[in-house]
Amino acid sequence: MSKFEGVIVSDQWLQSQFTQVELRSLKSKFVNLKNQNGKVTFGDLPALMVKLNAFRDMYNEDEIRGILGEPGTDDIDFEIFLKAYLNLQSQVTAKQGGRRHSSSFLKETVTTLLHTISESEKACYVAHINSYLGDDPFLKQYLPLNPASNDIFDLAKDGVLLCKLINVAVPGTIDERAINCKRNPSLWEVNENHTLCLNSAKAIGCTVVNIGAQDLVEGRPYLVVGLISQIIKIQLLADLNLKKTPQLMELVDDSEEIEELLSLSPEKVLLKWMNFHLQRAGYEKTVRNFSSDVKDGEAYAYLLNVLAPEHCSPATLDTKDPTERANLVIDHAERMGCKRYLTPRDVAEGTSNLNLAFVAQLFHHRSGLSTDTKKISYAEMITDDVQTSREERCFRMWINSLGISTHVNNLFEDVRNGWVLLEVLDKIFPGSINWKRATRPPIRMPFRKVENCNQVIEVGTQLRFSLVNVAGNDIVQGNKKLILALLWQLMRFTMLQLLRNLRSHSQGKEIRDADILHWANKKVKNSGRTSHIESFKDKSLSNGLFFLELLSAVEPRVVNWNLVTKGGSDDEKRLNATYTISVARKLGCSIFLLPEDIMEVNQKMILTLTASIMYWSLQQQTEDPDSFPSPANTTTTTPEASPAPSVCGEDESSSIGGEFSNLSVDDTTSDSTASSQPECDGVSAADELL
Repeated sequence: MSKFEGVIVSDQWLQSQFTQVELRSLKSKFVNLKNQNGKVTFGDLPALMVKLNAFRDMYNEDEIRGILGEPGTDDIDFEIFLKAYLNLQSQVTAKQGGRRHSSSFLKETVTTLLHTISESEKACYVAHINSYLGDDPFLKQYLPLNPASNDIFDLAKDGVLLCKLINVAVPGTIDERAINCKRNPSLWEVNENHTLCLNSAKAIGCTVVNIGAQDLVEGRPYLVVGLISQIIKIQLLADLNLKKTPQLMELVDDSEEIEELLSLSPEKVLLKWMNFHLQRAGYEKTVRNFSSDVKDGEAYAYLLNVLAPEHCSPATLDTKDPTERANLVIDHAERMGCKRYLTPRDVAEGTSNLNLAFVAQLFHHRSGLSTDTKKISYAEMITDDVQTSREERCFRMWINSLGISTHVNNLFEDVRNGWVLLEVLDKIFPGSINWKRATRPPIRMPFRKVENCNQVIEVGTQLRFSLVNVAGNDIVQGNKKLILALLWQLMRFTMLQLLRNLRSHSQGKEIRDADILHWANKKVKNSGRTSHIESFKDKSLSNGLFFLELLSAVEPRVVNWNLVTKGGSDDEKRLNATYTISVARKLGCSIFLLPEDIMEVNQKMILTLTASIMYWSLQQQTEDPDSFPSPANTTTTTPEASPAPSVCGEDESSSIGGEFSNLSVDDTTSDSTASSQPECDGVSAADELL
């Protein structure tokens, strides 16, 4: 199974400043530099630090040298390197205006810059857990939790709570048969639960690029609260889109506003909904945030008077004390059926996370939107077909899992200015983007968007993507077919290069789809099974049995065959597909497909699943070097879990390195080509994708 031994630092305080993911990343950088030079000195650090994502956009090499002081020639060890890193990190924090509040967890990468938590937020999350998981067959023996204690962190240590909470936020994400629900689980089982949790969290849109299973095993409060806050936020904002709530069409008047609504994040949609009702109520101000604009409670009083006039009280607006008004507002909401998660003090202090949660509850209990059938029908018409929606979701979650600075809410709208695609390319191939030619959003001039997208096409062409007759303007215009085809090539390129770089002694051999297919079949055969597939579109894959046999072949103890069905009916196929995805994530695979993708044999998603299992297997030290068609003497590594790029930059060097000239993606094996011309025939069955 996945190794969970961490990097040990003798100074306990120093170790507490980093997550295990960060320590492994920095250790890798330090060791690589030491291997190259024979030793590491202070003089070597500026050139190393400037390449790390944490610093490269903030300082140049000379500035870093000035911060670290005069270079010395004496050897330094890893702990001195970590102290130098923290010194530089503190300068970055000061330059950015101080430490971030825990609300940053709702939007940004989990980070070690924050080591304190809000007691009010913790109490809110405890109340949420008590409410939604109080009847859970396994957790009810531990609930309700006391918000004044640290029970939440103790209960989170075995991973069951976090897995169950993910299923509350997005039902069906985790097959609960794959969760190790035991009173005294082994360390392996705890690690499995947390690995399953983190990979599933990424699959629903959480950003967890800088946190590993061991960090959760240790129960670090600021990381646990950060992850829980993201999960709960996803649950609360899940219906704030036209697909789930077509009644939101009432908020707009024309096609231009509809396009704007589609591009808004769920938080912005919630603000738009709130201001829509406030305008009807005669409230003269515009609420632009969930902190300073609502802390006096007046906006809430007006909003509730519109949504539930039967419970309104004139005293709410008459009172002059903001805390007293907040108390009346919360009482009003309770009479509507909303749970009391926040306190009057939270409203008066403008606690952003909790106020957002409060408004989201109001929306769920009583949106106050009409049921105009014409507008609802129009909203249903502009939503994508099922297949396009599934692919959009997959690529959106994948992009958000990379840890880029921009969070993607609506894939087709958010990529049209080119900036997100530039960030993705720079993440998977550092240094490929000329940022001096790029324009950061908001972008008012259309030609600037075209310039960004043209550079995307240029880099894609250098990476040998199939981009025949494609121009940047096609992306700006929102051509969904071309956008999906481009993103598929990006994802596939990343995946194949990760596999290629694990085989560092393969004499430059490129990994192709046929190699992955051959590896999977050989792995299953060597385990004593008889299953065999001809291609990634083999219809026999729909019952899920081949993948379960493959997972069992790479790690025999991971599949409980008592839970596997024969896959004869659609219901049995779904059970197997759901179990397959959860077992793969539990093993350490970072995947974004849905059970339907297996049942319908979606060749793109089938390839990503197989490649992810292969990637995990090749990482293990016990991997048979003859199991892959490449030369012997191959070196493998043993990281903790899945290949999420590190914020510190470890994966920048270990995932996709080298010059453009050394890279190639076999065009004949591309699943979708971003071309407006018909695709060529004559592709072999093993290599062919859609």
